[in-house]
Amino acid sequence: MLRTYYNAGMGGTTTIRLSDEDRQLLAQLVPEYGDQSSVIRHGIRRLAEEQRQRQELRALLEDWEAESGPVDEDMVAEMQRRYFNR
Repeated sequence: MLRTYYNAGMGGTTTIRLSDEDRQLLAQLVPEYGDQSSVIRHGIRRLAEEQRQRQELRALLEDWEAESGPVDEDMVAEMQRRYFNR
């Protein structure tokens, strides 16, 4: 495993341990995003956005169930595949 250190801002440092596969993926993404730190920042933002979307979907489903009763689990799975597994 490779140990890579990144400045986490505000004077802090974050240690990230990457497998060989992760290092290869990082190297493949660097040309598009500029440098390793930019790739990692983009990945973190993307994960945060996906989490926000899942939370909104959960809230929508809770509202739906409160108003209309239980939702069809197969329909929820299809919505999740359609909107979150691009």
